[in-house]
Amino acid sequence: MHQLIDTHAHLYSTKFDHDRSDMIRRAIHHGVNRMYLPNIDAASIDGMLALEAEFPEHCFAMMGLHPCSVHPETYEKDLALVESWLGKRAWAGIGETGIDLYWDKTTLPIQQIAFARQIEWAKDLNRPIIIHAREANRESIDCVRAGQDGRLRGIFHCFSGTLEEAHEMIDLGFMLGIGGTITYPKSELPEVLRTIPLEHIVLETDAPYLPPVPYRGKRNESAYVTQVAEMLSEAKVLPLAEIARTTTANALRMFAMEVPA
Repeated sequence: MHQLIDTHAHLYSTKFDHDRSDMIRRAIHHGVNRMYLPNIDAASIDGMLALEAEFPEHCFAMMGLHPCSVHPETYEKDLALVESWLGKRAWAGIGETGIDLYWDKTTLPIQQIAFARQIEWAKDLNRPIIIHAREANRESIDCVRAGQDGRLRGIFHCFSGTLEEAHEMIDLGFMLGIGGTITYPKSELPEVLRTIPLEHIVLETDAPYLPPVPYRGKRNESAYVTQVAEMLSEAKVLPLAEIARTTTANALRMFAMEVPA
């Protein structure tokens, strides 16, 4: 069995309330031994921490404020809460953060403020930052470039962009998070990723969202990262064993809990 890592899954979602533990065990049974949990906002923290406590060797919590949760009236308070939690313990990463211009373009200025602040925390704590960039690749790349001083690393989660954007992200020291959309019939990802070295790619599900073929229309879960790996194997004409080995090594390297000197 190939060992895989799901670098991005919202397994604390209420969509898993009736079978969460079974779903985690199913993922482990399929060789998905590590699942990284990005935070959304204050409402997701308790469930995320409870899941990590139940499966401490398999589930790893991150801390951040999602761009869709950046609101004019509350974002300063919400960022203060994130900063407070960051000081309480070690976290696998910072996020998810970034920019989302699909749902609300009017909050772009404060999304940029929140993103920039979390970039600084990621550098100060030597943790990877997990970037959500929906219809905002250019804006997100620009924010990363402005904050990159050699200390910043992370993942552009749910990558969907051009080959040129992929190279910009990689040149900034980031990896591309590839999920279920690579399996969709109209996806351009297989062609974009064909020439991207595997060393710059990690796998994810974004569960319960974006389920891969053949599960479209159903709830996504971490076990389905297998379908993502299989499609990437086909796109890059590489053995599945190599896809699993390299993307797993990439994720372990990205989330290594080393302490800065």
